[in-house]
Amino acid sequence: MLFSTKAEYGVRLMVALGRQGGERPVALASLADSETLPLSYLEHLVAKLRDAGLVSSQRGAHGGYRLAVPAEDIRMLEVVEALEGPIAPMDCFVDGVDGRVLCSHESDGDAACSTKLLWTRVHGGITRALAGTTLAELIEFENRDRKLKTVAAGAA
Repeated sequence: MLFSTKAEYGVRLMVALGRQGGERPVALASLADSETLPLSYLEHLVAKLRDAGLVSSQRGAHGGYRLAVPAEDIRMLEVVEALEGPIAPMDCFVDGVDGRVLCSHESDGDAACSTKLLWTRVHGGITRALAGTTLAELIEFENRDRKLKTVAAGAA
C-alpha cells in the first residue's frame, strides 16, 4: 500500500511542529523552508490537521501553528487518517459501522471473497503500526539520529 505525499508531508510537518515544543506558534512559511516543502501544499494539509484537532493556529504578527495536543498523545493513525481518510488496502475494502471489515464484493453476491482474509490482515498490520507509533517517538528518533550523525562527524 502506498500512502500519498499528503501523509509523508503531513507527518514531516507534525514532526517539525513537535520539535518546536509548542510554546509559541511557528509560521508555516518557516516550516516549509526548513523542511523544503511547498508552502501552498502545507497550507492545505495544516487545514486538515487543524480540523482534526491535532494542530491549532494563531493569527497575527506572531501567529502560526503549534500542536493542539501533546506529542506523546498524538498517534500516527490519527494523523494519517486526518490527511488520507480511512486506511484501505484495496478499493473494495470498507470499514463497517460496527468495526467489522466489509468487502464491497459481498453486496454483489460474493459472500466469501477469497482475498478478504489477506486484506483484513494487511489492514490490521498497518493500523496497528500507525496506532502504536506516537509523534513523540518520531521526534525522539529524529533527535537520536541527529546526535549519532554529529558524533560520527566529530570522530572523523
